Amino acid sequence: MSAETLVGKLEDVQILVVDDDPDIRESIEAAMLAEGAITETAPDGNTAVQYCNEDPPELVILDMMLPGRSGFLVLEKIKGREDSPLVIMVTANEGKRHQEYAEAIGVDAYMIKPVPLASLVNQAAELIAERRKNA
Repeated sequence: MSAETLVGKLEDVQILVVDDDPDIRESIEAAMLAEGAITETAPDGNTAVQYCNEDPPELVILDMMLPGRSGFLVLEKIKGREDSPLVIMVTANEGKRHQEYAEAIGVDAYMIKPVPLASLVNQAAELIAERRKNA
């Protein structure tokens, strides 16, 4: 068995978890930490943008409905640069228009709540692996 199979799926990946619900934020963070990620959390959109400007993570897990600045406005601010983080938007809104808009402004994955944590971890790991393979 190789050493790689013994480490978490997200070993040393910097992840920012953005959700205004502390329970959701903590459960997502715990799932990412369990896979070896280095995490930060933000309770609102403005804090998320600030973190991304100061020390950009590799991946942002972003709720759509946030106080201060919506997930869409966060996405617009943090995407579009060469070093932009990957973004998984997580939302309870099942509307196709919202998903299409998020995709138009650069979201890397769009998942409908409630998202099973294993699915979220797998999506994050796939996006990171793909980016690193193409780097």
